[in-house]
Amino acid sequence: MATKPSKSAPRKPRTDAQRNRQRILEVAKQAFTRLGANASLDDIARQAGVGPGTLYRHFPTRDALIEAVYGAEVEKLAAAARDFAAAMPPLEALRAWMLLFVDHIAAKQIIAPALNTLVGGPSKLYEGSRDQVRGAIDALAKRAIQSGDIRSDLDSFDLLRALIGVAHVASSPDWQQSAKRLVDILITGSRPAK
Repeated sequence: MATKPSKSAPRKPRTDAQRNRQRILEVAKQAFTRLGANASLDDIARQAGVGPGTLYRHFPTRDALIEAVYGAEVEKLAAAARDFAAAMPPLEALRAWMLLFVDHIAAKQIIAPALNTLVGGPSKLYEGSRDQVRGAIDALAKRAIQSGDIRSDLDSFDLLRALIGVAHVASSPDWQQSAKRLVDILITGSRPAK
């Protein structure tokens, strides 16, 4: 009697392949930040300690690499929300994540010219990341509301809007320090009335 081939789960990438991918993303972020979207992919591969074939196996096009760099940054932001929630009291976790979000905005502004080179622009990429970012701050804000640290009528998206607004009207290189001060103002203003 013949046996049916079993349907097995997809194989996890090897540890060295995962390590190579992460190193490529780190080097590519730095390269796109310094040199823009036209950074040499061969130079990125060399600085990451891999051959060009390895880079292209992970990221077949420049657009795929740019998208992956941005996606990895958003994933780090979402993972940080979970880590902060597990390790910190609710209000402290929310504040720490908001400070990290300011750094994310700064990185996004630096890499924006590279993102803008994507075919069709970055709007589709931003849409997907918006859900992850919103989910992260919603979870942290709900936790702080449940603990009584912030008002129950707080809309967590208002916190994001305020921080993004500061970044968009930034007229000086110190906007990041201003945005980080704004985090404390927003946290204080979100506390329940006494």
